[in-house]
Amino acid sequence: MVFHAVLNGPPSPPVHLRIDGDVVHDVRTDQQTWQQILKKMLSGGAHPGITVSRSGFEALLKGMVDEESVYVLEEGGKGIADIDVAANSVFVLGDHIGLPWKVEAFALRRGQKVSLGKRPYLAASCITVLNYLLDKRENLL
Repeated sequence: MVFHAVLNGPPSPPVHLRIDGDVVHDVRTDQQTWQQILKKMLSGGAHPGITVSRSGFEALLKGMVDEESVYVLEEGGKGIADIDVAANSVFVLGDHIGLPWKVEAFALRRGQKVSLGKRPYLAASCITVLNYLLDKRENLL
């Protein structure tokens, strides 16, 4: 699994972090370890399985859209249980404010809105729930 994060905040956006779960090593799941690794990466350092570039969300999605299905997680979307999720899917998540409307519109031109249910979740929890649902569909649980 590959995790992408596009950071648009100061001081010099955009920053694209790519974390390849098959390659990354020497990491624990605690916040302090990831804080140290990300500080090092954003300062120009290196870590196996993690890359940093200056590409934005649109460029990232354009590079993926030929192969994968795009799903924008939003509370009002179609229930994920009712969708046949492709094996190589891209899930787009915003923060507690949501995606900027231009970014959301760009993503929706390539995909559809989906929901994890009627309750709102933090983005970190959404990733956990998605992993669980996808593992369950692939009979990995």
